[in-house]
Amino acid sequence: MTGTLYLIPNTLGQDPESSNPLAHIIPETVQKMTAQLEHFVAENAKTTRAFLKLLNQYHPLSKTLQELKIAELNINTPAEALQSLIEPLLAGYDVGLISEAGVPAVADPGANLVRLAHQKNIKVRPLVGPSSLLLGLMASGLNGQSFAFNGYLPTDVAARAKRIRELEERSRKDKQTQIFIETPYRNIGMLEALANFCHAQTSICIATDLSLETETVSTASAADWKKRLLQNKAPDFHKKPTVFLFLA
Repeated sequence: MTGTLYLIPNTLGQDPESSNPLAHIIPETVQKMTAQLEHFVAENAKTTRAFLKLLNQYHPLSKTLQELKIAELNINTPAEALQSLIEPLLAGYDVGLISEAGVPAVADPGANLVRLAHQKNIKVRPLVGPSSLLLGLMASGLNGQSFAFNGYLPTDVAARAKRIRELEERSRKDKQTQIFIETPYRNIGMLEALANFCHAQTSICIATDLSLETETVSTASAADWKKRLLQNKAPDFHKKPTVFLFLA
């Protein structure tokens, strides 16, 4: 009998002032289930150990951190290595797939392991937790009936401008909210590009530090964002995880 692949949510960041930073982010049942597992797959073993160490303060782990088996799966993992990652499941062990932040397999290399699990008829169980993409959409006031996540946009200025215009045309035609992310230190460049290349009336939402005490969400027109930037009133989002959304 094969094991179950549990898709384990992680926090989107932690408030250092909180006495229990997991309490209002990760459901109690998910914390308990995670603590019972002995096998994990993660993007980064070191940060996953830190997460499990924190979890251990509230729910004792099944084994010591040193005894837990944590395999890595990231963008550099070759496709042929997936088979070895799934071996514990085929041997009957339950395995937890943990993202660096938010939910696994969404904007996350874990999707490849989930796909292989389905091919091997292994049960996949998604657990409840925070998704920055959905939290941003919920708070944006933009269309939540039709939306698309586009990952990262090009870094080249001309290619980025072209892509923004393409997505804006799709948004206008289908009345569809477009969602994407950016490397945090490039946040201001992304907002400047949106303000400059989107139609003046296109609504743009900037959602930063979602689920944290420092969370901010602001939706305004491209023209308004351009005005704010000219007045040096950009959001306080430098090097902070941010979700960008717009609706033409």
